[in-house]
Amino acid sequence: QVQLVESGGGLVQAGGSLRLSCAASGRTFSRSTMGWFRQAPGKEREFVARISVSGSSTWYVDSVKGRFTISRDNAKNTVYLQMNSLVPEDTAVYFCAASTGWAASLARDYNYWGQGTQVTVSS
Repeated sequence: QVQLVESGGGLVQAGGSLRLSCAASGRTFSRSTMGWFRQAPGKEREFVARISVSGSSTWYVDSVKGRFTISRDNAKNTVYLQMNSLVPEDTAVYFCAASTGWAASLARDYNYWGQGTQVTVSS
């Protein structure tokens, strides 16, 4: 069992930055692929980024490449999403997710989810 708690969301102006954190409980974090997803009002949940168990490999949706960075600290059971150069289109609820098996960019690949944190980017 893995419990995930996101933090760090908020209101920021376009061009600004936020750093999201996701703290995990349970003993499987260090063996889990971790991902970030987001969901805007009226839209489907969208893959944003994922990071391998070791942290050596990362993947991003094209719209955030070069602006967002995912990282993890297995000693702290925490995964991060550094978001720079934010634009209004980044406004959404951001979810942290964990997969104890193979995972790519589909929500169904992940078996544990946090409650989400709101990110709002004003123009």
